[in-house]
Amino acid sequence: MTTKKTALEVTDLTVAYEDKPVLWDVDLLVPEGILMAIVGPNGAGKTTLIKTIMGLIKPAAGNILVYGKGFQENRHLVGYVPQRGSVDWDFPTSVLDVVLMGRYGRLGWFKRPSRVDVDLAMDALIKVGMAKYANRQISQLSGGQQQRTFLARALVQDAQLYFMDEPFQGVDATTERAIINLLQDLRAKGKTVIVVHHDLQTVPEYFDWVTLLNVRRIASGAVHEAFTEENLRAAYGGRVAFVNNGRRVLR
Repeated sequence: MTTKKTALEVTDLTVAYEDKPVLWDVDLLVPEGILMAIVGPNGAGKTTLIKTIMGLIKPAAGNILVYGKGFQENRHLVGYVPQRGSVDWDFPTSVLDVVLMGRYGRLGWFKRPSRVDVDLAMDALIKVGMAKYANRQISQLSGGQQQRTFLARALVQDAQLYFMDEPFQGVDATTERAIINLLQDLRAKGKTVIVVHHDLQTVPEYFDWVTLLNVRRIASGAVHEAFTEENLRAAYGGRVAFVNNGRRVLR
């Protein structure tokens, strides 16, 4: 049996804001080729975790390795889809231009995209069902269309490890299904996808791995092992109920 590579290793990670710990002594080992949800209550540190891994927030302590090296050394292997609400959607630019920004890590900021780059961007827009909106201003997009645009931008990065912060938030059912199909396709190609997720009901259906977080790491591993009633109650302070079909919901 072939042993999977480790895509991400986090050791003793602590992050504090004004002396208040947001993450405390977090360890995480993520194998390559999995689709993992990070779940936990509001204020658990989910977004802080992925931003710190990517060097956007400086930790108080800890070590982070992406494919065995520091993030800066392997940043070209990483793709990122931020929360939609963190973006200025009134900025005057087109859908195609936003997607082409995903190529700048390979091009450099001062080199014009080539025909190949444009073709890759259009292919990505086709995959997310947004090709006909390529020349539309991003301010004219719906929430679901904005999210699909961000996914296309991540796709053209051709990363090995993807971080996505609440990609399903505020989208319609059709877009949600399109997104999960895309994420599962990435996993099938050997990519590793880590998703900050809020809907506990869909975790067993959408993901094969899960990390439960509440400042500390409560549990992490295959869904059938880590996504238990005991771990959910530990993460959410006991405010978890199981419904008849076996899915978990908050009271």
